[in-house]
Amino acid sequence: MSATDVTLLLHRWRDGDPEALDELTPLLYDELRRLASGKMWGERENHTLQATEVVHEAFVRLVGSDVAWQDRAHFLAVAARTMRRLLVDHARGRAREKRGGGLARVTLKPDDAVFQPPGEEILALDRALSELARRDERAASVVELHHFGGLTHDEVALVLGVSTSTVKRDLRVALAVLRREMSGDSGAN
Repeated sequence: MSATDVTLLLHRWRDGDPEALDELTPLLYDELRRLASGKMWGERENHTLQATEVVHEAFVRLVGSDVAWQDRAHFLAVAARTMRRLLVDHARGRAREKRGGGLARVTLKPDDAVFQPPGEEILALDRALSELARRDERAASVVELHHFGGLTHDEVALVLGVSTSTVKRDLRVALAVLRREMSGDSGAN
């Protein structure tokens, strides 16, 4: 089914046609699964949240949302943001669990920290991405769609209505900014 057909079904659904949702469900769910297949957005293999769970929860939230769907690209953009929120919320929940539990607290010196716990990586990325969005919304969207949504450069370009070369340029700049933000070297603005 073409992107135009999906857009037409999204419009019918938005306008209250329940049959459109029945037709859309396998298409949209499969699209989300395609985006998530084979990877968990850079997460470790033993991650406690599986890609299928993320896709299922994102789909449930998207179907239950009150969004005036514009087209397939809009759906994918909202889906990528929803999946990002799910991963961040999951990481925050795991971090809360790790801080409690009646275990003895140990004070570490900066040199003692050899690695960042995996859940912390997604939280650091979320903070850096939020800061990037404050400065450059499109560049943040490129990262979000590519990293969290799993879209290719061409798909991101289609969603954002820009050229593929613009997407690649935004991604290079955004990744440099994110690396700097996540390393704690925010530099002078």
